Amino acid sequence: MKKILSIFAVAVLSLFAGEAFAQRNLPGMSAIEVRADMVNGFYTGNSRNCGYNLGIFYSVIKGNNANTWSFGGEYLQTYKPYGEKGRIPVAQFTGEVGYNLRIVSDYSQTYHLYGGVSALAGYETVNWGKQLLPDGSTIQAKDSFIYGGAVTLSADFYLSDHVALGAHIKERFVFGNDTGHFLFQYGVHFKYQF
Repeated sequence: MKKILSIFAVAVLSLFAGEAFAQRNLPGMSAIEVRADMVNGFYTGNSRNCGYNLGIFYSVIKGNNANTWSFGGEYLQTYKPYGEKGRIPVAQFTGEVGYNLRIVSDYSQTYHLYGGVSALAGYETVNWGKQLLPDGSTIQAKDSFIYGGAVTLSADFYLSDHVALGAHIKERFVFGNDTGHFLFQYGVHFKYQF
């Protein structure tokens, strides 16, 4: 009986005493990330000059410093005020490729702060292609192909070896359109690493 108890004690101590830190952010690991953002302010159903963004990204860790390459797509919806109470929807569908540099992390790999740059391209539609408004006015801005880039600051907090929750801010700049070139995004993300 003493031998069984001592084996059990050694097993428990090996699990908790000299605990090995997580196997996170190793070279070659990948992750899927889902993002939800507010754009140019806090969006509500009645907002006249801001919007929201949804995105999904795939990232690959390169090197021993946990820097990542990311590839993904986003759907961004904003509104432009029109008249006293109206608003005109502007939607962007974009693909993005970026590089994220790890700025700081803790020893246990529970927390990571990244700074990143990315290139993007896609399509923007104004009022879903309808140029004539109900009051008879005509929208001068046209649907167009867009291109540009973004800078991002992102923080990940690992809940386990595979699951992380995070927050991020992003400044997107796009060209080729008539509706504005800069969009500020902030939001949260869920990441699954494998």
